[in-house]
Amino acid sequence: MEHLYSKLQEIYPELVEFRRDLHMYPELSHQEVNTPEKIAAYLKNLGVEVRTGVGERGVVGTLKGGKPGKTIALRADFDALPIQEENDLAYKSRIPGVMHACGHDVHTATLLGVAKVLTGVKAEIPGTVVFIHQFGEEATPGGAKLMIEDGCLDGVDVIYGAHVMASEEFGTVKVKEGYNSTAQDDFFIKIHGKGGHGSEPHQTVDPLVTGSQLVVNLQQIVSRRVSPQRSAAVTVGSFISGDATNVIPDTAVIKGTVRTFDEDSRAIIEKAMEQIVKSTCEAAGATVEYEYVKDCPSIWNDPVTAKNVQEKAAVLVGEENLNRIDPMMGSEDFAFYQKEIPGVYFTVGGRNSEIDATYPHHHPRFNVDERAMINIGKMFLSIVME
Repeated sequence: MEHLYSKLQEIYPELVEFRRDLHMYPELSHQEVNTPEKIAAYLKNLGVEVRTGVGERGVVGTLKGGKPGKTIALRADFDALPIQEENDLAYKSRIPGVMHACGHDVHTATLLGVAKVLTGVKAEIPGTVVFIHQFGEEATPGGAKLMIEDGCLDGVDVIYGAHVMASEEFGTVKVKEGYNSTAQDDFFIKIHGKGGHGSEPHQTVDPLVTGSQLVVNLQQIVSRRVSPQRSAAVTVGSFISGDATNVIPDTAVIKGTVRTFDEDSRAIIEKAMEQIVKSTCEAAGATVEYEYVKDCPSIWNDPVTAKNVQEKAAVLVGEENLNRIDPMMGSEDFAFYQKEIPGVYFTVGGRNSEIDATYPHHHPRFNVDERAMINIGKMFLSIVME
């Protein structure tokens, strides 16, 4: 493995250059045009078999090794976020209002580097390696589901994905068996009342008051419907109703998100929300439009495969820098791949206060230690070769 690690270190400046180019010219989910073209061109130049437009905008590369073995997929995402970058960097985003604020540029450059190293030892590879470059991870629907429907997992036995984390110190790796993230569902509520003058509330059906009561009622779902032994969250993120001091509005619009790990809790919350929304509005004499959108499921790492990855991580960064606990409450559409085949999703530390890489994901000053690409790359290489 050391000769592969050395090669990865040798091409590190190339990975940095590619990552910074992506960072300067980010593209939003489902609007990626130049990014997949750059990825495809790089893979084709390596001699990798390439398929473009997978699912819509995805790129899939296939490298057949010289030895018998399984077909292993490695996945990286490449979309950016609608955020105005505030970092003072030579390679800061040059696209107004768009930024790689989650590390997807790091993931993409890393996977291309892994592909370059592996093409140089093609005869040594046991089995086949599939490089899945995914678009639209930040969107709903995400690119994973669309790429799966278009056959990106055909013939694949197992899949691996990695994410650089600004909340975890550089030099660490986090791998946990079982649940590693929550499922993400979103809800949209529009309450229709009867507006009127603020001095005559008895002549109205106040959607703002009804909505306020509904927000309070929704908070009882997790505390009284879901087992205290299970984690879940119901969050109202937006409440819009009226814009004057003396006018009772006609409508109120409420939006929010639901996060769960297990499918039982997910089903309980979905059912309870529908009941509470309808009954609260009916009791107030209002009508309601309600939509509950189920997005990606929770990430669930195959225990046997995850143990193997933990062992590799312990060798790479040391047992003291390996974290096996605490799943994240965020969501990731990598979970869709795991619904089809066994897979493991792990995170690699990118936090470094010496270079001010301390801001959280989706922040306008997000950044990470680019050396995380070496650690992700080494993990991928050891997974493929061993």
